[in-house]
Amino acid sequence: MEKIKYIEKALLVGFVIAVLFSFTGFTAFAAQCEQIPQEVFRLHVLANSDSQEDQTLKLKVRDRLLEETGELFSACATKEEAMETAKANLAALEQAAIDEIRQQGYHYGVTVEVENTFFNNRQYENITLPAGKYDALRVVIGEGQGQNWWCVLFPAMCLPAAEKREGMPQLQDVLTDGQMNAVEGNRYEVKFKTVEIFESIKSWFGW
Repeated sequence: MEKIKYIEKALLVGFVIAVLFSFTGFTAFAAQCEQIPQEVFRLHVLANSDSQEDQTLKLKVRDRLLEETGELFSACATKEEAMETAKANLAALEQAAIDEIRQQGYHYGVTVEVENTFFNNRQYENITLPAGKYDALRVVIGEGQGQNWWCVLFPAMCLPAAEKREGMPQLQDVLTDGQMNAVEGNRYEVKFKTVEIFESIKSWFGW
């Protein structure tokens, strides 16, 4: 019975994917979007809860980690270098987060890990990053049940413009012209939503 249900789900998913790919130009657009997670390393901070106090604490921890990572990643020229730098400094970053939490008068635990995790479509200023599985520095404060905050550590989209150092790669340095054309502005809202559905299905099946 379970095998039959799985086959039914697979057939339904196949039908949905066929419909999605029937949109004019979607295949090419999806191909551009699918490569973007390979070039981007994200920061993902989860608050203990949705209380105002915990959400405020989340932003304090975020600011502290951005200070730390700004220095750490300043010499990184590729995503791989950024990820290796993060992995080599997990203990230091975790200690910085703990220190900030204690300074703010809380005693939550915190975990800091590099993970490959699914993100829905997310907009950052005038850039829309498509849904997909991204490598991310994931910071979980306490129970991690609150709203999250995210940005991009590599290339350095998190840092304010005044702090971005000369020579640090920008998004246009790591994405192709076609990929930049896809993510800039809000011209492809429907296509991005279609990509999100497609990537959600893939994540659900573990593809």
